[in-house]
Amino acid sequence: MSWYITGSGAVASVGRGVEQLFTNLCLGQTGLAPLRGFDPEPYRARSAYEIDDRPEPGRDVPGRATSVLVEAITEAARGAGIEDLTDVPILVGTGLRELRSLELWWRDGVDFSADRLHFGTALRERLGAEITYTFSNACSASLYALAMGSDLLALDAADTVIVAGVDVLTESMHGLLERVHATPPDRVRPFDRNRTGVLMGDGAAAIVLRRHPGPRTQGLLRSVSVNCDAYHVTAPDPAGIANAMRASHELAGVKPEDIDLVLLHGTGTLLNDEAEATAMAEVFGEHSGGPLMTAIKSMTGHTSGASGLMNLVVGLESLGSGVVPPVVGLSDPVDEAADFRFVLGEAATADVSVAQLNAFGFGGINAVAIVEAVR
Repeated sequence: MSWYITGSGAVASVGRGVEQLFTNLCLGQTGLAPLRGFDPEPYRARSAYEIDDRPEPGRDVPGRATSVLVEAITEAARGAGIEDLTDVPILVGTGLRELRSLELWWRDGVDFSADRLHFGTALRERLGAEITYTFSNACSASLYALAMGSDLLALDAADTVIVAGVDVLTESMHGLLERVHATPPDRVRPFDRNRTGVLMGDGAAAIVLRRHPGPRTQGLLRSVSVNCDAYHVTAPDPAGIANAMRASHELAGVKPEDIDLVLLHGTGTLLNDEAEATAMAEVFGEHSGGPLMTAIKSMTGHTSGASGLMNLVVGLESLGSGVVPPVVGLSDPVDEAADFRFVLGEAATADVSVAQLNAFGFGGINAVAIVEAVR
């Protein structure tokens, strides 16, 4: 059963709004910049992919996750022609919620009340939304939210839902991630043999999902598959990832050879890229060199819980325009991905109709979605 995607919104370090974001990604622009929100001195990695929205460098403000979330949802609703969100369920996937605001409150005494930790407070006040849900499922959170939104439509619990994802850089997560690797990462280089690790990025994305076509239909959601293999706290399991891919294909009624485009999870970490590539090669087999493949975290950084839906929004634009953004910084692919048709150097032009979107998180929380162009 397919659902209609009738509106989308996105905010990231490389662009505000879907049009600007997609244009800049296709140009190969990155949002990498020196740390803006806190003192870089204690850290080895001193860059990240942050949205430049603070009043001054080095002085952070609370509520940034909520702010970009509202911005993305507003764009998606406007694109779908929805003016009243009172009875529209909004499902938000996130890894960290407003953790950065909590850090500022705890350490610096910044004014931030506990009810602001819940996105529902601001969504009700700013958008009039009365039905909101938040899912914290690590880096696959927004595709988990998408699966729940799809279920609401399938159960006739709603005719329209808004699904969103959001995360912004936190000082604690930045510090944790840079210490995982012996060499501090200076940029995100998915699937490159010489990559050194991941850097976080700010981002929010949203789509409107409907049982019936709207004024502007951007694509069809054919399936979302989720699983939790619980293999390891941080290390991914190729078998669990492969199972999520196969389940998504089966639900969508497609075969690997039907997939024209894959937006890979592609975190640039030392374990995840090989695991994802191994799973892709296993599932696609002789067709692993068929679809075009890209990894936008090379330009946006890892937007954590928003990353799955960020892939979806970009994938929809590629299906509609026939243009696929490149992978930046990839010059020597790992052996497991040697046969993949990566888009390198500059954006590719191709007739793409079916896209696969990958998102995988700590603890083996895997999610894969399939979307189709509307011709």
